[in-house]
Amino acid sequence: MKQIFSIAIVLIFGASCVGRKLSRPLPAETVISKEQLLDKIKGGWAGQTIGCTYGGPTEFKYCGTMIQDYVPISWPDGYIKWYYDNSPGLYDDVYMDLTFVHVFDKLGLDAPADSFAVAFATAQYPLWHANQAARYNVLHGIMPPASGHWLNNPHADDIDYQIEADFSGLMSPGMPNAASRISDKIGHIMNYGDGWYGGVYVGAMYALAFVSDDIEFIVTEALKTIPEQSRFYRCMHDVIGNYREYPDDWKRTWFECEKKWSSDIGCPQGVFVPYNIDAVINSAYIIIGLLYGEGDFYKTIDIATRCGQDSDCNPSSAGGILGTILGYDNIPERWMKNLKEVEDINFAYTDISLNKAYQMSFKQALDMVELNGGKIEGDRVTIVCQQPLPVQYEQGFEGLYPVEKRQINKRLPNVSGVSFKGTGVVVRGRVQCADDRYTAMVEAYLNEQLVETIELPASHITRRFDLFWKYSLPDEQYELKFKWLNPRNDAHIQVGDVVIYSNVPEGL
Repeated sequence: MKQIFSIAIVLIFGASCVGRKLSRPLPAETVISKEQLLDKIKGGWAGQTIGCTYGGPTEFKYCGTMIQDYVPISWPDGYIKWYYDNSPGLYDDVYMDLTFVHVFDKLGLDAPADSFAVAFATAQYPLWHANQAARYNVLHGIMPPASGHWLNNPHADDIDYQIEADFSGLMSPGMPNAASRISDKIGHIMNYGDGWYGGVYVGAMYALAFVSDDIEFIVTEALKTIPEQSRFYRCMHDVIGNYREYPDDWKRTWFECEKKWSSDIGCPQGVFVPYNIDAVINSAYIIIGLLYGEGDFYKTIDIATRCGQDSDCNPSSAGGILGTILGYDNIPERWMKNLKEVEDINFAYTDISLNKAYQMSFKQALDMVELNGGKIEGDRVTIVCQQPLPVQYEQGFEGLYPVEKRQINKRLPNVSGVSFKGTGVVVRGRVQCADDRYTAMVEAYLNEQLVETIELPASHITRRFDLFWKYSLPDEQYELKFKWLNPRNDAHIQVGDVVIYSNVPEGL
């Protein structure tokens, strides 16, 4: 009788920790049934897919401005199936995650970073920004973490790992530090610094969503995984503070965030224009959606979408985190009706459907629980909860200030040279050729000194996302020239714009 009584206390305690508000530190342990655990994992994947679909039509159509209330965002019957059939690339938020889930499934929890990097780099889906820069790096022998480092990747602060990190939290219930360790291994394939922190933060919020339904607690507690001196931390801290000051006005919090945190110094496409794919501002939009959504699924994904910028990815993350809190069975039927039509259909570029993803993440979560000191006893899953700890401090593009963006818009060899004074330069452009097996070979010279021989594949899948970049230069006058070594009549190299950096802001 005594033994039975003690087990009952643990079960009651565990059940009370899941799905209730926690205003104090996490308990040492939480007990959850396998059924509850699977329900939350399914809710995470479902919410992510629904949020991505809802925001899909607005992606980067509202840059530097919110989507006003009078602008309709529709949710017709058959919507997700329509995207599966007609625009499956929308779900890069999901099938990118599944690349990493699949590697864990094949190789186990101790799979090395190189295995994830090679799987990601050799996949046939199209990529952009930090992901494509990292793919190019990996295919040219620059492996993680160097592949995501800002000296090798001009997009290191971009949103890429942030939109791909959901899996790390879904396989780490109640264990934000375990999610951070996964992010250290995988997130540095494509990101560094603030770009990496976006994924660390998202993973931690997912992990905590298994053991609390207090959204303010989740976003605040998860922020403890981010170093306080980082720009990323300071922005999220401001958003949480503004939410507390203006709890009924998400637009005021959005505006305060926009005033202070909307500049982008890394991504050359986003410098000096409203377009912003930086992880900092977009992660702020995720938590604006979560905080002001107040646990309502529609309000959460709608607000995260209406914040603008990467407005399919942000409601995807917000919807996934809230879906984990609510569980699959508690997401309203309005949203689930469309989802259930596609659950057995494989995502593009994969042989994995949502139904398969649910089971793969469930198995990995059980393995992670045991690896981190928990127990699986029949239907009972005992999770050893982790108090969030900060990951290492990283700062990309330190001491660099964009001072000029110059339009070139000419083809080689009709670019005689680019003169600039500064400490860094990024040149955007592209190679086009009727034969996508062609690789242009180009030499880059600074002040007549050869600094790089560049391979520029014509293939969209393996292309180099930016033609050339160089940071940490002495602050001097430079002449940048290119020499095309293997030109052919059916190919051309377009030189687009040039971003120039200094070690002091313009005007100082």
